[in-house]
Amino acid sequence: MPFRSTQPWPPDAAEPVVVERAEGPGGELVLRAAHAGHYEIISNGTFLMDTRNGESERLLVEAALGGLAGPGGPGRPEGAGVRVLVGGLGVGFTLAEALRHERVAEAAVVEREPAVIGWHREGGPLAPFSRGALADPRVRVHRADLVELLTAGPAAMGGRFDVVCLDIDNGPDWTVTPGNARLYGPEGLAALRRALTGRGRLAVWSAGASPAFEERLRERFAAVDALPVPVPRGEPDMIYLARDLP
Repeated sequence: MPFRSTQPWPPDAAEPVVVERAEGPGGELVLRAAHAGHYEIISNGTFLMDTRNGESERLLVEAALGGLAGPGGPGRPEGAGVRVLVGGLGVGFTLAEALRHERVAEAAVVEREPAVIGWHREGGPLAPFSRGALADPRVRVHRADLVELLTAGPAAMGGRFDVVCLDIDNGPDWTVTPGNARLYGPEGLAALRRALTGRGRLAVWSAGASPAFEERLRERFAAVDALPVPVPRGEPDMIYLARDLP
């Protein structure tokens, strides 16, 4: 069972305060309260993400949905709403941005860590950052490993998706767990392509450029864009957008 701190977080604390520790499929997760009402997620002792700035996650969704047009292919009639798959719930920015679009009829989110899902339930500390997304009737939560779910085929998630947004790691070259590396290799990209409709678009967030991953995308998809997202410090975040041409 997760451990919840019995100490309230003082707003003027000099260091982040542990709110909860949880053991999950990927090891230990720690949720920490930071300054100004923000939170941080630590995975196996390594900083993973925080709630301070979701600009690149929002741009991830905008890039994927922005150029989407036309019917979704076989079984997807003209005018059908957009189906979105979000790989990784995290602090909820990506899912919340997808739901902001009225065109989105369904958003499936895959998250393997039960603790993360719990933090986004009603009354949970991260629910405000995902804008209560888990209560939205358009949302389907799959508590599963994304690689395994994709390998099982589109039927395991109720069909193909018009948009797939991946934000489960710090990038193709910096995965949360070693097993996630499969997602960015040839087999993982083949599974991702099978999960897309004919007009489908794959968007992948990365904390930095990954030329080798970009090359693998170009081998698998007809069109690939690498979009830099400036950040206050260091090299830009990257959004990789891949699709097949009509």
